[in-house]
Amino acid sequence: MIDLANDQLTVTLLDPESDRDRFGTRYCTGGYIFQIADRKVGDLLSGPTYPEDFNTFDGQGIPDSFNQQPLRDQDSPGSEALIVGVGRCNLEKDEVLAFDEWTVSAESDHVLFSTTQTFQSFELELKRRVSLHGRTIRSSTTLSNPGKRIPLRWFPHPFYPHPDTDELCRFNIAVSFPENEGYALSESGFIRRSQSPWESGYFQALDHDATQPLVVLQKHPGIGLVGATTSYVPGFFPIWGNANTFSWEPYLERTVPAGQTMTWWIDYEF
Repeated sequence: MIDLANDQLTVTLLDPESDRDRFGTRYCTGGYIFQIADRKVGDLLSGPTYPEDFNTFDGQGIPDSFNQQPLRDQDSPGSEALIVGVGRCNLEKDEVLAFDEWTVSAESDHVLFSTTQTFQSFELELKRRVSLHGRTIRSSTTLSNPGKRIPLRWFPHPFYPHPDTDELCRFNIAVSFPENEGYALSESGFIRRSQSPWESGYFQALDHDATQPLVVLQKHPGIGLVGATTSYVPGFFPIWGNANTFSWEPYLERTVPAGQTMTWWIDYEF
């Protein structure tokens, strides 16, 4: 693992090579934030099975994922495809056949992960940069496409411990959702648990008409309130939680044309 630290926080990142036993087909292997610890409070992040267990599908901390848009030529037979940020995978067996090889460069305030991926007629360069300034962690991604157009579907998956209240999070954009077992909307604007404690998992897609980047306020049991800001306007936008954790997942859905480079980021304020 790789630690990025200052006098307030320690950000622990998975190493793409030495931590391969913690990777599967779901999450990007470069820039995977495994935990953030406050020097006074302790660990600030959770996970679907945290702290009792860990598996590569559920993950923990703040992973991010490209796996819902695997790349392969339309006329290609078989089940092999390229998952951006992971490598060549067998989709039917849900297994990684060949992991990406990353170049990792660590400085005092950031860690940079770089890789080049090629598969069939696709080619791309991916850079993931995680930086720490005060109590702000920025997770930034740059995808350069020298070849054919690349459809992109990416989302961050931050896992927070449940706050002491049923209120969970609120956004700078208006959201709505149908009546359901897991969630309700408080008069304060916060999405809350409609029952507690939860005994199973609750997934809910949010309806919205966002035209601006997302700002999130998230309640936290250790430090009261944390925040997040994206550089992009979210598309598909679900929330999910179980007895151990709660998460929101604002998707970035774009196409990167041939010869173009795209950069986006999300800031986490602790």
